[in-house]
Amino acid sequence: MHMIYDSPSYCVVEFRDPEGLVGGFEIMDKTSRREVFLGGALARRFREDVDALVSTEPTIDEIDAFLAGFGPFMVQPMSVH
Repeated sequence: MHMIYDSPSYCVVEFRDPEGLVGGFEIMDKTSRREVFLGGALARRFREDVDALVSTEPTIDEIDAFLAGFGPFMVQPMSVH
């Protein structure tokens, strides 16, 4: 588990499988206290999209806007582990 992004509004954690490959991403919306887990093909596509976004040297607002696009899928309430 590796936190790859943390802002006042969002947090993104990357999970890797035993071989070191991307296993999935957990995207958490701190304001709505909801989250979504992306695995498999969705996780790979998310990684590609994040890499493309990072290459443009985005602002925090631009990253948060990108993550806000996942809002409709964030239906799982956040819980403290």
